Amino acid sequence: MSLLPASLQKTFSRDFTASIVVFLVAMPLCMGIAVASGVPPEKGLITGIIGGIVVGFLAGSPLQVSGPAAGLAVIVFELVQQHGISALGPILALAGAIQFVAGVFKLGGWFRAISPAVVHGMLAGIGALIVAGQFHVLFDAKPLPNGLANLSAMPGRLLGLTPWSASAAEAAFFIGVITIAAMLVWEKVRPQSLRLVPGALVGVVAGTLVSMLISFDIARVSVPASIIAAVVPPDQTFVGMIMNPAIVVTALAIAFIASAETLLSAAAVDRMHDGVRTDYDKELRAQGVGNLLCGFAGALPMTGVIVRSSANVQAGALTRASAIMHGVWILGFVALLPWLLQTIPMAALGGILVVTGFRLVSVSHVRHLFHNHGILPAAIWAATFVMVVATDLLTGVLVGLGLSLVELVPHARRLNLRVLRKDEGNSSELQLTGAATFVTLPKLSNALDAVSKDRKLTLDIKRVPAIDHTVAEMLGEWIKRRRAGGMTIEVDGHPAQLKRIEV
Repeated sequence: MSLLPASLQKTFSRDFTASIVVFLVAMPLCMGIAVASGVPPEKGLITGIIGGIVVGFLAGSPLQVSGPAAGLAVIVFELVQQHGISALGPILALAGAIQFVAGVFKLGGWFRAISPAVVHGMLAGIGALIVAGQFHVLFDAKPLPNGLANLSAMPGRLLGLTPWSASAAEAAFFIGVITIAAMLVWEKVRPQSLRLVPGALVGVVAGTLVSMLISFDIARVSVPASIIAAVVPPDQTFVGMIMNPAIVVTALAIAFIASAETLLSAAAVDRMHDGVRTDYDKELRAQGVGNLLCGFAGALPMTGVIVRSSANVQAGALTRASAIMHGVWILGFVALLPWLLQTIPMAALGGILVVTGFRLVSVSHVRHLFHNHGILPAAIWAATFVMVVATDLLTGVLVGLGLSLVELVPHARRLNLRVLRKDEGNSSELQLTGAATFVTLPKLSNALDAVSKDRKLTLDIKRVPAIDHTVAEMLGEWIKRRRAGGMTIEVDGHPAQLKRIEV
């Protein structure tokens, strides 16, 4: 006789299995992102534990998994270089408080209005910087202080290799290449029965085994014997740092970028399943609590992470229990088997991050923007990407957001989108009048979500003179998701409008 209630018996087995898969995906990424951020690996593990157990309980997105994100590795690396690792705690505590307050005041929906060109340009820039930085870790060397320096030093690293040499640099590079090759080959040839075994895990195991079999003298992961020893509680300088204007600006940047990445990831996860939709404000509050705790523990910042979340959905998770249990597994593994983590070569983690960073540079997305929405969104993507790589993350995002405002100029007098809903029997009609831009996206999104899935919907956009790419992508995704769920939707508009939203 089962000890679980009947309602839990139906979901527990699938959530349990999914939690193991997510745990196997998360472990190498937690450590690798910490290394990319310029901090010890255990900092990433603490964030993964908090993201799983605490944020899992509080989350507004039932299948999203939170933890340290590659998207914040660059900004954390820079702030550690400038202010020292002790500044992480105050910055994250302040960023978490900002996120929580934003959730209380129901600002979560506004983050969905950020131009996809800006978000993907930012992620592409971050990916390029991670590749450039972690390339040096492949040689057992430390990344240089900024992206351009890392990029310019890459040819010298390769040309400095001495074939068949047994030095640490050559050995580490060999392990890094083995890790990357094992990861990529596994993802191409893995049998269907083992499809849930993540490539990152296979890569790390392969690199570690080769390094042990050949006894290479290379740098390995260093973690404390007790995870409690890695927790750095606030000291007497904590409050003083929070009052520092530079710390406040950095906290605002982290809060903004982490919130945008989390909520856009949540929207992507919603498209992967037919279950409960994300409560964006609740998710923002949960992330705020998580980052506040990470600040008090001196750990890394967290976001909702699409890699772990997609693995969660694909593994068949049904509730938040899978995310919570994955955090428990990380805690148990770190507490009971720290010696096993200490066998992992740093170059293997560098190899995992090189692949992760490369995948963030999605050239297909900029092609999609250009072909479907024209030159301006593609230019916004390119400008954001270049500025993130050439300057810093915050400057790149601000430049992208500034350029997004250019899309509003031709429609300055028609920015007040009116949404009229008419219900008749089992049918509804939404009639839109005015320019549909990112400024009015939260209003339009709320109106669409208020329509029951059981009703037939006619969406009349004939009186919409312009649809920017942010709204066009939101509309197209919403319509595809609702139709996949069995809802009947008719869109009444001009051929150019229908092509723009891809229906």
